[in-house]
Amino acid sequence: MPILPGQRLGPYEVLSAIGAGGMGEVYRARDTRLNRIVAIKVLPAHLADQPDVRERFEREAHTVANLNHPHICVLHDVGREGNTNYLVMEYLEGETLAGRLARGPLPLRQALQLGVQVADALDRAHRQGVTHRDLKPANIMLVRTGGPSSIPDAKLLDFGLAKLKHATPDTALSALQTRVGASTAQGVILGTLHYMAPEQLEGKDVDARADIFAFGAVVYEMVTGKKAFDGQSQASVIAAILDREPPPPSSLQPMTPPALDRIIRRCLAKDPDDRWQAARDVAAELKWIADNDAAVVPSQTANVSSKATSGRRPIFITVVVLLMGAALAGAAMWNRTPAAPAVSASTPAAVTRLAIALPPGDTLSISQNQPIIALSPAGDQLSYVALRDGKQQLFVRAMDNLEPRAFPGTDGALLPFFSPDGQWIAFFADGKLKKVPTAGGAVATIANATGFTGGTWDVAGTILFVDTPGGPLLQVASDGGVPHMLTRENNQGFSSPEFLPGGRGILFAIATGPYGNGSVVARSLDTGAERVLVANAAFPRYVSSGHLIFWRAQNLFVAPFDAVGLRLTGGEIPVVEDVLLGQFSIARTGSLAYVTGMTASNQRRMVWVTRNGARQPLDAPIRSYDAPQISPDGRKVAVEVGSQTWIYDFGRGALTRLAFEGDTNDSPVWSPDGKRIAVRSDRTGKANIFWQLADGGGGAEPLTIAGIGQLPRSFSPDGQILAFQEVNADTRRNIWTLRMTDRKAQPFLTTPATEGAVKFSPDGRWLAYVSDESGRPEVFVQPFPPMGGKWQVSTDGGTEPAWNRNGRELFYRSGTRMMAVDVATQPTFSVGKPRTLFEGQYASSQFPLTGFAYDVSPDGQRFLMIEGTGGQGTSSAEINVVLNWSEELKRRVPVTKTP
Repeated sequence: MPILPGQRLGPYEVLSAIGAGGMGEVYRARDTRLNRIVAIKVLPAHLADQPDVRERFEREAHTVANLNHPHICVLHDVGREGNTNYLVMEYLEGETLAGRLARGPLPLRQALQLGVQVADALDRAHRQGVTHRDLKPANIMLVRTGGPSSIPDAKLLDFGLAKLKHATPDTALSALQTRVGASTAQGVILGTLHYMAPEQLEGKDVDARADIFAFGAVVYEMVTGKKAFDGQSQASVIAAILDREPPPPSSLQPMTPPALDRIIRRCLAKDPDDRWQAARDVAAELKWIADNDAAVVPSQTANVSSKATSGRRPIFITVVVLLMGAALAGAAMWNRTPAAPAVSASTPAAVTRLAIALPPGDTLSISQNQPIIALSPAGDQLSYVALRDGKQQLFVRAMDNLEPRAFPGTDGALLPFFSPDGQWIAFFADGKLKKVPTAGGAVATIANATGFTGGTWDVAGTILFVDTPGGPLLQVASDGGVPHMLTRENNQGFSSPEFLPGGRGILFAIATGPYGNGSVVARSLDTGAERVLVANAAFPRYVSSGHLIFWRAQNLFVAPFDAVGLRLTGGEIPVVEDVLLGQFSIARTGSLAYVTGMTASNQRRMVWVTRNGARQPLDAPIRSYDAPQISPDGRKVAVEVGSQTWIYDFGRGALTRLAFEGDTNDSPVWSPDGKRIAVRSDRTGKANIFWQLADGGGGAEPLTIAGIGQLPRSFSPDGQILAFQEVNADTRRNIWTLRMTDRKAQPFLTTPATEGAVKFSPDGRWLAYVSDESGRPEVFVQPFPPMGGKWQVSTDGGTEPAWNRNGRELFYRSGTRMMAVDVATQPTFSVGKPRTLFEGQYASSQFPLTGFAYDVSPDGQRFLMIEGTGGQGTSSAEINVVLNWSEELKRRVPVTKTP
């Protein structure tokens, strides 16, 4: 029987269940003697009554307890309470590697670091005569020991299948636990199928080299995001392990260094004698790759690192110049002209990777969602915005010079971009669009403009930019003047414009939600015709090799693109991962600069806040949380993480992803019975409304299919009506309702104003919503069905309304204040005077007119808020540069010539 919260196992008080499996149940508990949180693993009941099993359980526990290593989960204690045998282990906060891999492969640097740590942990175990025999991503926990933006450390878990040197196959506890069917001492299959060595599958005795095979499969998956051996059935997986070689990681992720291909291939050798014979050797090889940047470059490329060593300033630029002189043989890489390098067609230019370190004390100023790095068209200059001595200003670094130059008069600069000849840098600061000569000189003002997501400058001297969220594309002469509209203002959220070669076409993004949830569009400047190229993407960029680059969900994607016909000529693939929102730039010559990591805006935690402002953070990992919605029973919360919905169980402390189809599954709303969750999903193209079982089971069912974006917002208490928002280019944001019985939708509010954030009252007779009809957002209430009349609830601006489930109170946000107002809904609506409950710097919705960033507990006494972790942007002081990156793109995504 499972252990219940509050039950004691010796001095340990069980707090909640963590998980369960074939090896037993694991619980979160408190050590009452030392007042610390621990994890308790209970021996399965079907084995607990066997004295010999208990004896071996304790013997193996004591052996594993001696594996004192920073990357092995610590075993604190072993005990027995009545008929219950248990192990007491270190309690780790984080996520398993399996959970992380569900979101895709790891950045190479992180994969190498974790690989070194796990290999080192295996070496310690092997030296003490312990073979793990069940190494897999689910048994590796990722735990952050530094700040929220640090790379997590690995902790090796679960030695439940571990084999001791002195144990024989027929006496190992793990064999008794995992035998399938009739088995003898020989022929027992132990472990997890996808990671088993061939000798394990054949039921042979195994040693540490089986762990090395599994380790190779784990590293393969970290690097590629795919299992080394997979199939449609157990039989096909077994056949793959016994008879086939997996594709080299570099064939799936071309940025994988050849040295890593070799290490993994040897780990996965079929014959144990052909593998690495010690985990220590594997760890040393991986560490060598991590410490030597030259090894991290794919074949046919060169690499130079600019990282300072031994406290000295980097001297990489000298090395770059020497290498380029030899490798590029006359290429015009360093000429400050927009012309492409003269490289022989038969000899592609070398792809060279640099890590440019900022001077000590400088950090990139990434505190907002605006790009702050830019490469010149010729790729010979890199501009960036950085903090130095507390001042945010513009810097430029010539690629053939060691020192970056700070530009006076650029305080507060953002969104830099170069002129076509590389002689000027334009930027936004102090509510103006400005420019400064790259050779140095006075700053000149071009126009009044706050800027939003950057600009683009063509050879004719025209600059395009976006001034305000939802505003039009504007154009202005680079010599200065009054901006004019290129497109009409229709609240589509134009962003990231870029001129195409010849200046007769442009690329831009139209945002219908958080970045990555909009569309990339091409527009002809001759005809005004527009074509949507890519959905759920942002920050489009063109490369002269004939490729479109865009950002989606922390990755850069590439697709072949006809810049004359304004159309894609092939499919898209991801090419660079872990790229900060908008923080990349591409030169016309094909070089790339980008920044990796997590911004402060993505370093968030969920926290309970009482009506008087007292805080209690949840025991949940740091994530980019948004739009939390508490389940009807108050036991769980559906919350956005990036563009996906995840479910957090308050009791178990478990965070699980709801859906895996589509790039977007956000804006969660619970059905009144708590059985289903409605989300906005792009799984069939346009972002419309789907719902599915809250436990993730079964398929998602479409509720609406329309040609424009729609977001679910609130179910009526009887579950018969869903209120949702619709994005319409003519009338901005509208409120509609959907009848669940026949899926018939009808408008509730369609006005020239923006309305959204709609919520049904607990009795289903009223709808609270936000409207900017008065010139600023305010909270209103109207009857449902609509019968005329409305009441303004907020008096000094208001967003994000939420009802107390008792129906007698309405909450909303006003700036940093949480407001409450008494209401009566029967026999008619009446409203009292708003009062402040508490004030704090908690996150608001990215789109406060239409979204939510908090929810209220069922009893109305607590608010589930989201707060930052205290970071100020990123602490990044490094920019990654890939010279001649377009050569790599040509190999990976060939361009078909169009007639």
